[in-house]
Amino acid sequence: MATEMEKKVQDEKAPDHTVGPDVEHGQHHQQASLARNLQGRHMQMIAIGGSIGAGLFVGSGSSLQSGGPASLIIGFIIVGCMLLCTVQALGELAVLYPINGAFYQYGVRFIDPAWGFAMGWQYAIGWLVTLPFEITAAGITIDYWHHYNIGIWIAVFLTTLIIVQFFGVRGYGEVEFILGIIKILAVLGFIIFGIVVDCGGVSSDDRGYIGFRYWNDAEHGNKAFRNGFKGFCSVFVNAAFAFGGTEMVGLAAAEAADPRKSLPKATKQVFWRIAGFYVVSLLIMGLIVPNSSPDLLNSTGANTKASPFVLAIQYAGVKGLPSVFNAVITISVMSVANSCTYGSTRTMQALAQGGMAPQFLAWIDKKGRPVWPVIIQMVFGLLAFINEAATGPTVFNWLLALTGLSSFFVWGSICLSHIRFRAGWKAAGRTLDDLPFKSQVGVYGSWVGLSLACICLVATFYISLFPIGGSPNAEAFFESYIAAPIVIALFVFWKLWTRNWTFGVKTSEMDLDTGRRDFDEIPQSQAAERRGSLRKLSRAIF
Repeated sequence: MATEMEKKVQDEKAPDHTVGPDVEHGQHHQQASLARNLQGRHMQMIAIGGSIGAGLFVGSGSSLQSGGPASLIIGFIIVGCMLLCTVQALGELAVLYPINGAFYQYGVRFIDPAWGFAMGWQYAIGWLVTLPFEITAAGITIDYWHHYNIGIWIAVFLTTLIIVQFFGVRGYGEVEFILGIIKILAVLGFIIFGIVVDCGGVSSDDRGYIGFRYWNDAEHGNKAFRNGFKGFCSVFVNAAFAFGGTEMVGLAAAEAADPRKSLPKATKQVFWRIAGFYVVSLLIMGLIVPNSSPDLLNSTGANTKASPFVLAIQYAGVKGLPSVFNAVITISVMSVANSCTYGSTRTMQALAQGGMAPQFLAWIDKKGRPVWPVIIQMVFGLLAFINEAATGPTVFNWLLALTGLSSFFVWGSICLSHIRFRAGWKAAGRTLDDLPFKSQVGVYGSWVGLSLACICLVATFYISLFPIGGSPNAEAFFESYIAAPIVIALFVFWKLWTRNWTFGVKTSEMDLDTGRRDFDEIPQSQAAERRGSLRKLSRAIF
């Protein structure tokens, strides 16, 4: 069986996802393909606001308290730069190969099949276990107004997600579009509000002009950098969690109506999202919220009462507005839960179609929905009811440990895939002019992104081994770093399963053609369009 699987992996590194997995065995059994219903506006909103959620609105508070406002901003900028390089690399690959499975397939094709297998399953598992957490978080936000049995709200939100799945990818796109607009307006509103508060323009706030007071207020324990180098390192995991999901725009390429047009626009907007919605809002928040506040100690999960954004409004003495922002956090958490469902189901379906998961997961119904992965994801959502048990929080901490380093591994793999792809492209005698879209930061940007991913992994290892205010603890370490040995275990498992002991795909053997969409016509049409524009311009002038 291992021999057959090895042959399958070698022969199907990039299968055609418009047909069923039995085609290669001579059984031309047509299967429905994923629906290409995502429009340009959907792709742009997925890229801009798709992952703005509890990581930004709540989790940033623990980073502010442990690292200080300066560490918070620098850490988010570093992770943001890594993400910018990653999304540019992903954009180049996804426009050329808008295939199901996206970056998992790129890992199989350009790095190593075992590494692609490990990345694909680690990514799918990460979203599987994140969904019950997000549903729970949404339920907790309701506690801000009134204490209800959280099980009721878990049932309500899970039912809502199930209803969205009936509408397929179009439902996912529309929900993200609407909720994304709300989140973006909320962040812009907070930035304006925060500037007014910092300048002393709110009559109910007796602090007056604040400026950078909390960056240098040793008397009250407020510092720009808290807990030294350890405090700085503590920011990275929270930043990765806050940015997590941006890579979803590459996963959605397989269901985009026109990825050649919509993907480049979406990837180019990532810079503005990082600069405007994350860095600026966190800078303002760090100015008006004292980083020594004891209220920040519980700013994890969806404890909106400890959200630094809600606290900023409360400290300013503005009535009613904290409830409005709490509602925004509830919407944001549900948006991320919606993304969880999309990310896990499409990855599992792609793994099955690539021969790296049970074949029943590959089935797609006539409306382009991967039915069995959706069912599995919804079953995992039922884990949210663990909160009814006394040991619920402990179970959740270990489940979330599986996702702790997911973003760093995935982003680093995307950058490495791009580096390897460029090497194979050059070895095949092809030029960059043949690419429909080129990364604006080039292959050097991918090297920067890969290096930053490795640095963040080392920094996280350090803070996991030597936690702030404590001594080395095995349980705390594995709770923070267990994702790393799981990735290694998945890699080794696939090597043992296929009995393929080589590592790396040779550049001369890379499959550069399977899965391309209208590749040959793209450069010619763009050149013709440019020539036509020049002719019109010359006529207008002369």
